[in-house]
Amino acid sequence: MSDAYLTSDEVFKLYEAALEAGMADPQARPLLFRGILPLYRATLPILAAPGMQVQSDLDQMNQVERLVDGTVPLEIWLRNAVTQTTQAGPRATFQRALDEVVRDSAGEPDVPAPPQGGETKEEVVFLDDTVPYEFLPAGALAALSVARIKVPPFQGGAPLQPNGYPHSGTGWLIAPGLLVTNHHVVTARTRTAAGLGVVDPADLELQARNSRSRFDYGADETETEEVAAEGLLASDADLDYAVLRLAGHTERPALRLAGGPLEVVPGEPVAVNIIQHPGGQPKRVGLRNNLVFETDDKDVRYFTDTRGGSSGSPVLTDDWKVVALHRGARRVENVVYQGKSTAFVNVGTQMSSVMRHLAEHSPAVHAEIAAAQAALGGQSGSEV
Repeated sequence: MSDAYLTSDEVFKLYEAALEAGMADPQARPLLFRGILPLYRATLPILAAPGMQVQSDLDQMNQVERLVDGTVPLEIWLRNAVTQTTQAGPRATFQRALDEVVRDSAGEPDVPAPPQGGETKEEVVFLDDTVPYEFLPAGALAALSVARIKVPPFQGGAPLQPNGYPHSGTGWLIAPGLLVTNHHVVTARTRTAAGLGVVDPADLELQARNSRSRFDYGADETETEEVAAEGLLASDADLDYAVLRLAGHTERPALRLAGGPLEVVPGEPVAVNIIQHPGGQPKRVGLRNNLVFETDDKDVRYFTDTRGGSSGSPVLTDDWKVVALHRGARRVENVVYQGKSTAFVNVGTQMSSVMRHLAEHSPAVHAEIAAAQAALGGQSGSEV
């Protein structure tokens, strides 16, 4: 290889991407250097200015072909950066640099274009859709925190009659003992008969308390425990979220929240995954046809497949952090996906909007969630 993996301009683009993604935070540096030989890390200069530290680290690693243990420090740093970044622009910059470093470190030659119909070396088609193997066990772990929830409708303090059948949705743990789902899932009565109007607050509380959340529901043949709820802690119809406290402690991890709102850049799609209980049936995972269409401060709109009963599901990036709360579908015009026009895209509420609303209207609930998230190592209380 040449004296450096990347040109000075390419390194500067990485530096700018790192600043944009918040990677200059001194607390992020250990995450970026995870897996790099500690003896080598100790040789890197330590600078007082965080931004200069990132640029110095990149410049130094760019000059190192390989360490004594056979690893390429710049390659490991870039892999960690891709994993830790949810913003589409910086993530794409890190991924492009990673591809180039991996190719150069492996000694792959530049191959001229083959004759028509001929073959060449392996290539990424459009975008690299592969994910690390750890994506699979991490996804299985995340699925432990997702439940099918059934909510019976009440009217006037009593179960609704007739047709008072429970309605199904999906919920997930945001903190130990705290389940998040959609507001419209908990307002089961309005879904039973639209003419009944707004659910009375007392009936809404009864519906929450009589809900049953079934974790580990992966197959009809599997008998799993249903967990009751103590009550409804917080909710909002506009953002379409509800937080319930479960009765008793459930021995399973909460899902980690992303550090901020998901943003997408045109031409640089982001994949999201949804763990769900469509139709109240056993757990399914939307992994394919799953690109984000667009985002704004409140919503994330995506092509990931869902059905009735998927309401309340977590919308997760490939590192299994929750960026949105799935709530339904929205009609659109002039949207083309996989070469076909679509009249609908699915939509979820940005979890950053939910957390802001909780901080303003239910500060005790927000504080409990923030503390739980900080304990997970995903965020500090100030970030949620």
